[in-house]
Amino acid sequence: MNKGLSAEDAEAAVRHARFGRLPERIRVEDMTEAVEAAPAGGANGSYNPEGSWKYYSCLVLDLGL
Repeated sequence: MNKGLSAEDAEAAVRHARFGRLPERIRVEDMTEAVEAAPAGGANGSYNPEGSWKYYSCLVLDLGL
């Protein structure tokens, strides 16, 4: 039997050299950001029944049937 490194061992060594260490842990505090939101009902928050047709989606209408 060959006493040198097999192809699988060589590939494992390459993977270990490249990915052998996990990245540093990121704290939850570093992943979140607290931002004050605008109150509901502002300029864009009100319901406009005359403009609601712009957002209506219907497959029959989309196909022109």
